Amino acid sequence: MAELSNVITFLGTAGARFMVARQLLASGGAWLNLGNTQILMDPGPGCLVQVAKRKLDPSKLDAIILSHKHLDHSGDINIMIEAMTNGGTKKRGTVFAPNDALSEDRVILSYLQTFPQDIKVLTEGGHYKLSDISLETPVKHHHPVETYGFIFRTPQHTFSWITDTKYFDDLLHYYTGALLIINVVRLNPGAPVDHLALPEAKRIIEEIRPRAAILTHFGMTMWRARPWELAKQLTDETGIRVIAARDGMRFDLAQLEE
Repeated sequence: MAELSNVITFLGTAGARFMVARQLLASGGAWLNLGNTQILMDPGPGCLVQVAKRKLDPSKLDAIILSHKHLDHSGDINIMIEAMTNGGTKKRGTVFAPNDALSEDRVILSYLQTFPQDIKVLTEGGHYKLSDISLETPVKHHHPVETYGFIFRTPQHTFSWITDTKYFDDLLHYYTGALLIINVVRLNPGAPVDHLALPEAKRIIEEIRPRAAILTHFGMTMWRARPWELAKQLTDETGIRVIAARDGMRFDLAQLEE
């Protein structure tokens, strides 16, 4: 399907425990179809169901990326490893995860760590290859567990994903590309949680100035404030196209060339 050759499918847009526990939004992570490479990112609770609903085939996955071990990102990591490897009967695929997701208080079960073809431990300043895709973890995030954001470089596009973190100034200097995806849990800063709030996301967008930005991973305050309206407001204020992700939304990277 040529039209899906460079498409990000949002399997869920829920962030934080209350949105996930109540499933007010789905929490399945995202499926990245980048040329001939298919990647699953942060398979939270319900990922397997969302994958089946979208008629995606996990046995075709080339990799699963886990930004960190919190349950809203890792709830379905084990079943998705099983699905990628046909129940462990076919040793295939690569899993990328921080060390503390694999060892201390692990979320990836020990016996399942033998199923993939390879496991890559994410580190600060890491560079990784997956076919013709380059993956970078430029800086460790400020979060209660070991957490990384990502820069993806494909033959056609470069885009970044800022995952869960408390705001810190270095976020403005590391993440590049035509598309910037940001996990925005809070409407307003100041809560005692290490997550980005909308004004902080606005500052990041204004400083980095991608061609487009996508907001996702919404907490309750963001959801109640209607993120699609907030995204339109940010578009007007920044002059950059800002989109609020929706469950099941597909973003074709070809839009970045228009």
